[in-house]
Formats: sequence, C-alpha cells, structure tokens
Amino acid sequence: MASGPSSWPATEIVARFADQSLTPSAFLEACLARISAFNPRINALTAFDSESAVAQAAQSTRRWRDGRPMGLLDGLPIGVKDLQDTANLLTTHGSPRARGHVPTRDLPMVARLRAAGAIVLAKTNVPELGAGGNTRNPVWGATGNPFDPRLTAGGSSGGSAAALAADLVPLCTGSDTGGSLRLPAALCGIVGFRPSVDVIAHPTRPLGWSGISVLGPMARTMDDLILMLRACHGGDPDDPLSVPSDPARFDRLVAKPLHELRLGFSEDFGGAPVDPDIRATFRARIAALSPQVAECRPVDLDLGQMDRTFDILRAESFLAGFGQAIREAPEDFGPFIHRNVELGLTFSLADRAWAHAEQTRILRAFNARIAGLDAILLPTAPVSAFPWTQGHAERIDGQEMDIYYRWLALTYRGSLTGGPSIVLPSGRDGQGLPFGLQVLGPVRGDGALLGVARTLEAALARAPETARPRPDEARLAQSRVDLRSIVTHPPLHAVRFTPPISTAV
Repeated sequence: MASGPSSWPATEIVARFADQSLTPSAFLEACLARISAFNPRINALTAFDSESAVAQAAQSTRRWRDGRPMGLLDGLPIGVKDLQDTANLLTTHGSPRARGHVPTRDLPMVARLRAAGAIVLAKTNVPELGAGGNTRNPVWGATGNPFDPRLTAGGSSGGSAAALAADLVPLCTGSDTGGSLRLPAALCGIVGFRPSVDVIAHPTRPLGWSGISVLGPMARTMDDLILMLRACHGGDPDDPLSVPSDPARFDRLVAKPLHELRLGFSEDFGGAPVDPDIRATFRARIAALSPQVAECRPVDLDLGQMDRTFDILRAESFLAGFGQAIREAPEDFGPFIHRNVELGLTFSLADRAWAHAEQTRILRAFNARIAGLDAILLPTAPVSAFPWTQGHAERIDGQEMDIYYRWLALTYRGSLTGGPSIVLPSGRDGQGLPFGLQVLGPVRGDGALLGVARTLEAALARAPETARPRPDEARLAQSRVDLRSIVTHPPLHAVRFTPPISTAV
C-alpha cells in the first residue's frame, strides 16, 4: 500500500514527533491527502472535523517542540466508530433517527483518548445501529473492502477496519458483541482486540450488568494496539462491570518466547459451519506454527448450547435498547432491528434465566478446555469477503443460515466466555483475500493474551504467506464502485471536511 507517513505505525509516528523528524501538523496533512484520494473509494470515514483537527495538530506540534507532550497519543489523528459519542461531532449510529445528532460530550473511552492527546478527525461507518456483520446504512451508504471495494468490509466496525487497512488514520475505535470488531479486522487484514468486560468502560450499554457487548481498540500492529489500549482502558461508575484505571495495567506486557507457547486450536468452534477453503487456510496456519511452539493440539470447543444462548442474550439487549422506540416509531428502524426486537418478544423469563445459567456453564466448560494452554486459535470469518450488496452470508458449506447473524458463530460463541480475544492478520485465503487468525484467552487474561499475540504476530510476519497483507493501491485508486447508492436519509448536519491544506507550523 502506501510508503509515506500515513502508512507508518503509530508507535513510529510518536517517536518521530519526539525526535522532531515529523510534526503532528505535517502528519495530519499527509492523512488528509490520503483521505481525499482514497476515502471516496471505500466510504470508511463519514463525519469529519478537519478544521478543529488542524488547530489541534498545530497545538500538538508546539507541545512536542517544547518537550511537553500531552500524553501517549499526542498529535495522532484517529477515527471513532459512529456508534460512540463524540462531543460536537455528528454521531448518527447509521440510523435515520440520529442523522442530526451532535452529542455534547464524549463517551468515556473517547474522552480518555482525547486526554492522551489523540485528535478525533472523523467518525467511521457502521451498519444501522450496529446490527449485522456488513457495514451499510441509509445515512452514509456502504463501506467497501480496501482489497476490493465491491466486497464487504465486515461489521459492525467495518469503517474502522477499512480506514486502517487503507492507511487513512493510524488508530480507530471499535466495539464488539458477536464479532463486530473481530470480523472486520479479519476481512480487512488489521488487528482488532475484544477485551474482557472489565477493561474499557462501556456506560452506554442498555443492560449494564450484561457483558455481552464491549469496546475495544483497532490498529495495524500489536504495538500500536497496545499503545492505544494503554490510553483508553479504565472504569466508569455508570458501567458496574468495569474496574478503576490502573495506569500500569498494560505497560509491561511479557511476551513468551514462541518455543514456550502452549496452544490449542479448533477449526469450527464446536461445529459452526466453515467454508472448506477457510478450513484449508486455517490448517495451513496451524501446520506452520506447530513445529515452532511447545504444544499445539486440537481442543473440543463444543461448550453447550451456544447459539441459543447468544440468541437470547442478544435479543434481550436489543429489546432493552430499542423495544420502546420501535413501538413508537417503527418506520424509523430497518429490518434487522425489527427482527432482533421481534425475536426478543418471543422469549420468556424462563428463557432468560436458562440463557444466563447456560452462559455460566459455557464459561466453566471453556475454563476447563483452556487450562494449561496460553491461548486457543481459530479462524475468524467462516467465508471470504462477499459483495457488500449481499446483506449477509446466507449459506456456508451447504448449510443455510437461519438468521442473518448466524454466520458469525465463530466469533459470537467466543463472546459468551467473557474473556479476551484478538484477531491477527495472517496472509490471504484461497480467494486472495485477507485471512484473520482469532486468538482466545482466559477471562481477565488480557495482558497475557496480548503478549501471546505479540509473539505470534512476529512469527507470522517472518513468512510472506502469513504476513499482514496490503491492499493494491493502484487498483483501489481506479475503483468506481458506488457505495452511496443505498442512501435514503442523508445526514442533516453539514459534514465538516475541507480539502488538504498546508498545516505546517
């Protein structure tokens, strides 16, 4: 892809700010030029606040020049998922109901990133209200995959993943219920981390005591992701499952040597449908890693009635979040939201009690399986990226999907354990598209899992066939895919974006 500053790792950019070989103003200018050239091809970034970003970059440039940086991320422009509130910047959730919504304050995760010096440059595209694994909505349109804009970037953090893969910004936020962060990371060839529920406060969850939905960082490398996590982790009183910030929690991660790792693996997470080509690619990755580690053995991840449990917990959350609003104004919501709420109305209190008890049993079964192992490896997406015009994967290896999110079983089954999971880019699948290796750890084993992932990333990077793939820049520049053809309710507020201008100080 790009060879200029916009493609450099965030850690390198910050180091260059410190040694004065690059200024935040010059870096922002490079990002704006890149966005102007490539964002129209993939529609990853939506609402912009570039004028404010230019002013903030100038302030950051002066701080670095004076040797007084604001924090870990001072001067880094970032993308924030459009489900997450940003003060004074349009936050639509991809929904006609919110297409004029400008929050007055930041989500705590965003506030922490700003406090660390990050510059919120733009919002990243999502499916309507975050529902589904394909990023498209009636407000902004669809997000195309940087490897082929005709294909899906995944979802619901698809805009973030695509922006990172196309080198538009160095860091983005994400969130994950059933794979919303991990799936697009896999399909776009970047790194995405679903942390344990206590790591990043999520006070906008409609059900504060349910940990099915979490917030997480997205980046292009493990070191970048860890840098971002150090800046944004922490608790909030309105999220009872989060814990108070510990400044040193992710400062000194120990990366085990590759030859000491003990790994388990599963091709299908207890029998989820997986395309034969994806199985073959996964087997090739296991074959490549096995000789290099202390142990690599198959693990039975048939942990219980995972699909029904997730159905109930997900529907419960949608019913709590949208049930009243959909009764008052059903025309404001798309079919996926209606289906989730309708599903929730079919369940009883007995169903809910069963699901929470079953989730507990699933956790305990997973604890028994991962005992003695550093991590468990799986595929992330069961199929290659498909056309974004197709709502979801409808059939996998001959099996029909009974509901639109069933194809996400490889990720949502992992959500039920409450533990951390991370996706590492690992070359390409048989279709020539990015393949993401999913790595699961034990509950609250976030630090150890990040260390494992860092070691695996280095091992994968040593071979061309398993290193992080990059989009073809020339091909992307020639794309003329109309990704806004589905817009029926454009945003009400002006989108603040100006062409690149000189920002040097």
